[in-house]
Amino acid sequence: MLTVFHTADWHLGQSFFGFDRDYEHTCFLEWLLAELQAQKPDAMIVAGDVFDSINPSAVSQKRYYSFLARAHAALPNLQIVITAGNHDAGARLEAPAELLNSLNVTVVGTVSRNENGDIDLQKFLVPLTNSDGTVEAIVLAIPFLRPSDVPLIPGAADPYLDGIRELYRLVTEAAVEMKAKLCPDAILIAMGHCHLTGGEESLDSERRLVIGGAEALTPETFSGEVAYVALGHLHKAQRFHDGRIRYSGSPIPLSFAEMRYTHQIMRLTFERQKLTAVDAVPIPRSAAMITVPAEGFATITEVLAMLERWTPPLPCPRPQSVSNDAALPDNVEAAGEPGASDQREPQLPNASLPLDQHPFLEVRVLEDQPDPTRRKRIEQALEGKPIRLASIKVENPARRHAFNDATAELPTADLKTINPEEIFLGAHLEKYGTAADESLIRAFHEILREEAHAS
Repeated sequence: MLTVFHTADWHLGQSFFGFDRDYEHTCFLEWLLAELQAQKPDAMIVAGDVFDSINPSAVSQKRYYSFLARAHAALPNLQIVITAGNHDAGARLEAPAELLNSLNVTVVGTVSRNENGDIDLQKFLVPLTNSDGTVEAIVLAIPFLRPSDVPLIPGAADPYLDGIRELYRLVTEAAVEMKAKLCPDAILIAMGHCHLTGGEESLDSERRLVIGGAEALTPETFSGEVAYVALGHLHKAQRFHDGRIRYSGSPIPLSFAEMRYTHQIMRLTFERQKLTAVDAVPIPRSAAMITVPAEGFATITEVLAMLERWTPPLPCPRPQSVSNDAALPDNVEAAGEPGASDQREPQLPNASLPLDQHPFLEVRVLEDQPDPTRRKRIEQALEGKPIRLASIKVENPARRHAFNDATAELPTADLKTINPEEIFLGAHLEKYGTAADESLIRAFHEILREEAHAS
């Protein structure tokens, strides 16, 4: 029997509307270490986006390396396989590979080629052993692939996607050969950091892999010889092909669009060359996210009244573990209804809590005109309350319809012929659904004059 944890999309070092997430990530890593010690899996795979940036902060790197060192000290036989995501700098992630190997950690961040330009397929193959030391699985540890990483397919309709499919095919063939030599009974586990067709994405925090969004792979990319496909990139936990292909999801919500996701890791059990059990282990929330109003948008007067009525306390959601989700339909997260505990009327936590435990707040205002006093009025309503104002989102239900009607007949123009005032008027119409009034236009002209004199 082989037990494996699947996780991804940690995004260590994320800055959320100017707020640091280090406290939340520290809580997650402490929780994950405790789960590893309690459940003692044979291996853990991390499918990309370890960091939020290709230049991660010193603090986030310290958290990452400290966690790996502590995990090895607590569980010397634990094997950890990490691949780079599109947010990571693959070469930077690989740089301490020899040092990490001493901690039983394998990192694959880049595609390597020999002097003839052939891809080193063996680099992607990582054998996993059980507690007896027997090779039970071979991991196809493939990182996020850029167009320059994949094989060139002559005459391909889509060189990038066809190249990704070809690389997975070649690596699978190499894994089958390794399996025949090492242990014919071993299973194959593939890793990937990609967008799968039909996957539900969060555009607020998931960076598009290819401009235009035409980067989605089909499940058929992964050979039927692979027992499990551990994916990263989409932050919502989802499943495909009866659960053989899964996104574990991110450990914390990385945008307000994700506040009702159930964040989790996957605990996988393999026996007799098959995936026999999948348990979703929900991750406790260490900081809540709140929107006001809870659904939709409200006028500034209504929003201010809601904020002034707030009283403590607000318990953070603590979802319970749900085991073996085989009965769930595809493309549904494994750990029950998303964010059910977030549906309550929001209340504030105790003011004595540290700032990094205060909830994040997004205020959603319904307006049809600019309001330069909006933020100040909201901040005044929140004064003294234990809350972090992260975002103010403004919406006008009629704005998009009005903008589309008003611009449908406009001719296209190149940059040299565009008038700044036309851009300003169009932007105002798109945002608010109404034309700018005379006072606003005069103020805009004054800004243009000042800019002209300054230059």
